[in-house]
Amino acid sequence: MNAAASPNTTPVTGDPAPTIVAFDIGEVVIDETRVWATWADIIGVSPLTFGAVLGVAIADGLGWEDVFDELAPNMVWQDFEDEHEARYGGFRDDDVYGDVRDCLTALQADGLKVVLCGNQPARRQAQLTALDLPHDAMAMSDDLGVEKPDPRFWERLLELAGAESAAEVLYVGDRVDNDVLSAMQAGLKTCWLRRGPWGRLHDLPDNVEADLVLEGLGELPMLIKAWRDDLEAANAEQSTPSS
Repeated sequence: MNAAASPNTTPVTGDPAPTIVAFDIGEVVIDETRVWATWADIIGVSPLTFGAVLGVAIADGLGWEDVFDELAPNMVWQDFEDEHEARYGGFRDDDVYGDVRDCLTALQADGLKVVLCGNQPARRQAQLTALDLPHDAMAMSDDLGVEKPDPRFWERLLELAGAESAAEVLYVGDRVDNDVLSAMQAGLKTCWLRRGPWGRLHDLPDNVEADLVLEGLGELPMLIKAWRDDLEAANAEQSTPSS
């Protein structure tokens, strides 16, 4: 982990500010602590142990599924998905990060379109809808028929958002691989949210910068507004005839 990677609250691009802000779901909108605690309970280890092994897997560039190879090598975790869902019970209001509602509300009040879209099973859409989070469009990867980091995910996200170009959209995600780098390659603006296991343990490659790097969503509406205001001021200055 790169301990020197600190929040970047100044956009690194001189491009126009986004008019659409799209949010990943896990560890951006939803705190997934209960997801992992439920798996820990099923396989008979403590949440602390499961979290520690998950952290090692992330740091080694592995997937969360690899945790089962270490903690339950004789278990076919897919056989327990229904049990996990029954115990987990789906998204609840207390799973929503505390800064989410105010952020989404403020963005909409400032005239930005808000989209909720990430790698999730189709059943999560109804659960998110029931939480009544402010948004203009929503879709789970299962509904889109493709997951990040597949480039087709971004094509379908742009269609969902009604974006005329990728540069209109700022994608907020916690993972460097699935979210930041993948969205960059598709031409979207990016906000790396450094919370949750992936947000804390991932590092950006050398010479790669997200447009914004934050540790929470509280500042995001203000920063986008300042981004827009600064660019408007710069454009006005350029268009003013010199004396």
